[in-house]
Amino acid sequence: MRRRQFVAAAAASTVLAPLGARVLSAAPPPQAITPALIEAAKKEGKVTYYTAMDLSVAEPMAKAFEAKYPGIKVAVERTGAERLFNRIGQEVGSNIRRVDVANSSDAAHFIVWKRQGWLEPFLTPDMAENLAADQRDPDGAFVNQRTHLSAIAYNTRMVKPEDVPKGFVDLLDPKYSGKLVKGHPGYSGTIMTATQQLAKALGWEYFEKLSKQKVLQVQSATEPPKRIEAGERAIAVDGSDYLFWMAKERGAPIEVVHAVEGTPQVSNPMAVFKASPNPNAARLLVGWIMSPEGQEFIVNVSGQYPANRLVKAKAGRPALASIKTLPEDPLEVEKTADEIKTRYQRYFKV
Repeated sequence: MRRRQFVAAAAASTVLAPLGARVLSAAPPPQAITPALIEAAKKEGKVTYYTAMDLSVAEPMAKAFEAKYPGIKVAVERTGAERLFNRIGQEVGSNIRRVDVANSSDAAHFIVWKRQGWLEPFLTPDMAENLAADQRDPDGAFVNQRTHLSAIAYNTRMVKPEDVPKGFVDLLDPKYSGKLVKGHPGYSGTIMTATQQLAKALGWEYFEKLSKQKVLQVQSATEPPKRIEAGERAIAVDGSDYLFWMAKERGAPIEVVHAVEGTPQVSNPMAVFKASPNPNAARLLVGWIMSPEGQEFIVNVSGQYPANRLVKAKAGRPALASIKTLPEDPLEVEKTADEIKTRYQRYFKV
């Protein structure tokens, strides 16, 4: 089922606001992390966290939260962002209350969920003070958990220095035929976001030409880093850049390329769901992840760029401001997601 059709169907089966309705609200007063909230969360004893973040980061983060708050178990449910979106829609449509907190690499999802009235606004005083306006919804419905890029990368043992691509257009050179791997916008929010940005910057004719390069097509943005590290392909057209960097830091022969045309930038919002079966634990988890302690944990483990301005980027990584990035446009992604999937499938036959 297509995205717009699916969301409309889910809305019809609930008492939530219909698709396209304007939701007027205001950010609630910040809610402190109090002993009473912690005690209520411990009585719930668990929190279910849906995410598109790679398990190599999500699971250690969950363990750190559990160590901080003994007695609260985090159930990490990891899948591609586009599948995560469909799963939540199916669950809401069937009145299944499972998700407490969701984190997606497709920011357009939160536009839809907010419009549907599915999100519970929540900010702590720290979040209200230390998240810039562009890192949080003005009504407090969601916040940006972290930022990463969808970058080109290559295996240094398989690509000679003189053959290193400088950007996306370079990848159309016949010498790269059969050497490329990339993720799919029908599965990955990172790739959906990146595809919209590249189609706007380079035109759909770029993807039509790229599809003729005998590209190894995988699903998740987490897969290209693993495929080039294993030597299955020499160059990743796209992928979550933090996994390229993590691989390089553990000794893998990988280098990241920031394209001359600009590298797609991907925000990763997070929200508490209004129908959360564990609302106190959900608030506690979001509050901790967005605190300096939680943000530093994500930075230290993965090097993703933090949203909390009290936290510095990881040493040794290029500053985000120093990288030429393509503009992110979640509103346009929300409008064109079905078209993006259709055109992509037409060219790549997958």
